[in-house]
Amino acid sequence: MALVVQKYGGSSVADAERIKSVARRIAQAKAQGNQVVVVVSAMGKTTDELIKLAGQVSKQPSERELDLLLSTGEIVSCTLLAMALRDMDYKAISLTGAQAGIRTDSTYSRARIQRVDPKRVVEELEKGNIVIVAGFQGLTDEMDITTLGRGGSDTTAVALAASLGAEICQIYTDVEGVYTADPRLVPEAQQLPEIGYEEMLELATYGAKVVHPRAVELGELFNIPILVASSFTDSPGTLIHGGASMEVRNKVRSIAHDLDVAKITVVGVPDRPGIAASIFESLAKANVSVDTIVQNASIDNITDLTFTVAKSQLDRAMDVVKPIAQSIGARECVSDARLGKVSIIGTGMQNTPGYAARMFGTLSEHGINIQLITTSEIRITCIIDEARVKDAVHALHRAFELEIKE
Repeated sequence: MALVVQKYGGSSVADAERIKSVARRIAQAKAQGNQVVVVVSAMGKTTDELIKLAGQVSKQPSERELDLLLSTGEIVSCTLLAMALRDMDYKAISLTGAQAGIRTDSTYSRARIQRVDPKRVVEELEKGNIVIVAGFQGLTDEMDITTLGRGGSDTTAVALAASLGAEICQIYTDVEGVYTADPRLVPEAQQLPEIGYEEMLELATYGAKVVHPRAVELGELFNIPILVASSFTDSPGTLIHGGASMEVRNKVRSIAHDLDVAKITVVGVPDRPGIAASIFESLAKANVSVDTIVQNASIDNITDLTFTVAKSQLDRAMDVVKPIAQSIGARECVSDARLGKVSIIGTGMQNTPGYAARMFGTLSEHGINIQLITTSEIRITCIIDEARVKDAVHALHRAFELEIKE
């Protein structure tokens, strides 16, 4: 008997009919002789609606109260799903994240899972129950409810799969798998039957929204295969695992893009030890995540320091950086929120020359200016004007022949 963990996103449980449809899919897995644990997100746009409601009653809601409020969305989903399964004569029980043993740190709205105590989940499985767990949430040592931030239900599912020793974690969503590019942008994009953890982590980090990077990290750490598939079709999906094909026809596997990019440049920074540390330590304390960092060569002991953040964090980042820039004698601090990034990703690139040249040449041929470049062993990312991101994705997808099925 295999133990399977399934996760269903908000669109999969958006209304009563979809909840019943998900219940039928879960029942199939149970009927095949599996023990089944299910993690669910809040129904549809529930989380957004709760955030809006909180803003209507409070100008600045308490982080603790907001997390407790937002956790109710997933509780609604899991209880309704348990009811639907019981109506089909399947034994099922719903558990909150706390009841399922998800223990986190105390960082409200962006909590990290510290450990999972699956004792209650195991007990319910031994009773023959299908266990439905509210995703996106956990409990601190002080007995406060926290939420895990964007993609938190993905992270919950993989963490539970690891702690339970599950055979696989199946993430069901509104897409049929991982593609060579966003199929909404590039209709000719091809679905990948499998992809390695490392490639998927780069894709998820640099724009692909199909699964959250934290979930992929956990999958790789504990060697949990993750299947990404649609809850609306019988598509086989994409398997994320550590044993992807050693050799593939195309060294570039996919094109990722992200429109959530803003740039900050501190102009005229004195080039002396400790300046960068003072800026980025302050940003870290303010919970601002920094992506690309570029520092120009020093001329007369003066340099420019540029970095990118998410657009939603731009105002907070500027509030942090401006006083520091003034205190160190920098000339000015400027920002630009009209940017995006496009990336080519593939493990085969690390030992094969020419990919950077082809990427830069393709963008040049289409009149797309590159503002910043960042790389890893298996990724090349260019920061460009957000208005040209769609053109860049199309051009690169063709240049690397990703429309041709492997």
